[in-house]
Amino acid sequence: MRLLLRHPVPSVAVVPLLPDGRILLVRRVDNDLWSIPGGIMDWGEDVATTAARELEEETALRIVAIHRLLGVYSSPQRDPRAHSVNVTVVAEVEGEAEVQDPLEVSEILPFRPEEIPWGYLAHDHERQLRDYLAGRTVVA
Repeated sequence: MRLLLRHPVPSVAVVPLLPDGRILLVRRVDNDLWSIPGGIMDWGEDVATTAARELEEETALRIVAIHRLLGVYSSPQRDPRAHSVNVTVVAEVEGEAEVQDPLEVSEILPFRPEEIPWGYLAHDHERQLRDYLAGRTVVA
């Protein structure tokens, strides 16, 4: 008999806040939807390191300070590619946003809360952004 081990994949996402309060989103190449930056943790990383690396890899921005934990999102349906457990943080960021990997990200834009492209967000990022705007911290 063969034992098959299946485990969720840990990932981290960042709600990047610009100095003027706008939220930076990236447009994904794979589905043409908007997303908050983030990705899978590498072996040996902690959440803060993954957040900083993923943000810089996708946008060239740097984290000035992590303001708070937004939530832990673990629904098996949250990401159609795999069951991932996502830790999302809210962070103040700095720098000039620039697409770093055109095979992953096609566009980067800042949005005021009233400008967020609701209905055109990847994974469960609509829920995450609504939780952020409502001031919630979530374990789901």
